Amino acid sequence: MIKNDLYLKALRGETVERPPVWMMRQAGRYLPEFIALRDKYDFFTRCQTPELASEITVQPIRRFPLDAAILFSDILVVPQAMGIDFKMKESVGPWLDNPIRTMEQVQNVAVPDVNDTLGYVFDAIELTLQKLDNEIPLIGFAGSPWTILCYCVEGKGSKAFDIAKSFCFTQPEAAHLLLQKITDTTIAYLKRKVEKGVSAVQVFDSWGGMLSPSDYQEFSWKYINQIVEALSPLTHVVVFGKGCWFALEDMVQSPVSALGVDWTIKPEFARTLTNHTMTLQGNFDPARLHSTPETIKKMVTEMINRFGKDKYIANLGHGILPNIPVENAEAFIRAVVDWKPSAEF
Repeated sequence: MIKNDLYLKALRGETVERPPVWMMRQAGRYLPEFIALRDKYDFFTRCQTPELASEITVQPIRRFPLDAAILFSDILVVPQAMGIDFKMKESVGPWLDNPIRTMEQVQNVAVPDVNDTLGYVFDAIELTLQKLDNEIPLIGFAGSPWTILCYCVEGKGSKAFDIAKSFCFTQPEAAHLLLQKITDTTIAYLKRKVEKGVSAVQVFDSWGGMLSPSDYQEFSWKYINQIVEALSPLTHVVVFGKGCWFALEDMVQSPVSALGVDWTIKPEFARTLTNHTMTLQGNFDPARLHSTPETIKKMVTEMINRFGKDKYIANLGHGILPNIPVENAEAFIRAVVDWKPSAEF
């Protein structure tokens, strides 16, 4: 049994004394001990070496009173496993020498045996669970099929992903085939993570907000929903779509355990769109962690009071930025841990 199951209680919608807290990208680049490993090993070496991935996962747990750990990895390990050869290029980010732009290329994309191609991730889960020793839950994750497609077609990061969108609109048959292959691989990947012992999985739709509401339904949500329906009988599934507040009313109809929201939506509106029935996660602006610890504490307290302590997971509205002072990250976490109900609310 997991000793601190506050995160799982929130996912089940149970009454809690305070909300659980974790931070997207908490195992990462704002920590000096992470930077020390980054300077020794390249990015995908860290992802693909179970001992390194597991060490990075627990680094923030040693520092802070977090209520969940999230396995250090990357969403691009899935397309890599499918034979799409992503690299991490210095000062550029994700890079693909030969982006996928034709039906022929899509037909050549493999749906792999995840045990053969992603075994290092499953080994990292085993090592991490040993280190966590049932203290807190471990979260596994994957990128949404649409977000993965964006990188595969664009070949790199982008502000608008215009090439990826054009591909979908001019070659919809190829786009849907690629999305389905990514979906099938992701379902197998996340199912294996659950078998290895993660307590919940989160799907990150980082670029869903690039699409119009109707295009989101066609090219993103219907594939995410396949993942949710396949995984929800096995574990808790959280979906986080950045910039996707317009889809919350549809998302709440699915068997998700929680929905993540970013900082561009008011807590009250997010509750309204989800019928006050759904556990919500978010939505502190990561850039706000540049504020003073005192301001952070005040803003976090207000955020919790507006969402309400139940059916709520305190988190950022996206991943923590690399230049955030460690003491400010700690101020965010401790503001949640120390939260008490206010007579005003």
